[in-house]
Amino acid sequence: MPTRLIPLLLLLAMAAGHASARDLLAVGAHFERVFERRADGEFVGLGPDIVRQVARRTKDTVRFELYPWARAQAMVAQGLADILVGPYKSPERLERMSFSRSAFYRDDMVFYQLAGAGNTWQGDYAALEGKPIVAMNGWAYGVGFDAARPRLRVSVANNVENGLLMLTHKHVALFASNRRNTEPVLAALKLGGQVEALAQVIQVQDGYFAFPKRPSHDALRAGFDAAFDAMIESGELKRLGLRHDVDVP
Repeated sequence: MPTRLIPLLLLLAMAAGHASARDLLAVGAHFERVFERRADGEFVGLGPDIVRQVARRTKDTVRFELYPWARAQAMVAQGLADILVGPYKSPERLERMSFSRSAFYRDDMVFYQLAGAGNTWQGDYAALEGKPIVAMNGWAYGVGFDAARPRLRVSVANNVENGLLMLTHKHVALFASNRRNTEPVLAALKLGGQVEALAQVIQVQDGYFAFPKRPSHDALRAGFDAAFDAMIESGELKRLGLRHDVDVP
């Protein structure tokens, strides 16, 4: 090899290495123990811990931002952010975004009612027709609920506290949510004896990471999948789930 080509090759190698290092933006909404921002601005939870570990493996840098859930989803769908932390799968979302190969947490979606209200739902959505229900804005509740929704009286709340207050003030008969997000708010509002979850689960939902559905992000998703699957194989996801008290698949 001619000596004069060596500096050129070194420069090209350095440029390629610099180009491969990405500054990623990960977004989400407040999900209890999954994606939270402390008062000092630090992002904590199972999701940020995983994303940081993956970024170290892929030699990327990452920053986090908190948004209303609908806006966070739109940012990733439009390519304005690189990673969405925590979405459940739904047909609509699968059309707009690409999901990680593996899920990283699991939730039970349930209905909450006032204690002693007497609702004994067994999974038949026809039995809920006419009952006022509040659901979380932008959440996916599974194929059964989504199919029945046009026949139900469903209003939306933008956060769990508002959903519970609508229930306790008797504006609705049922609040559709998940246990992980709802139980801490029940405790904070001192509603533990006034509100109860129905035994029948709406659906078990797995939470994923999602990415813009465009060729520019294919390499990011592939690298993320490889690094995250290595964490699962090593048992690191299970250890992080125990640390954050979050159910993992």
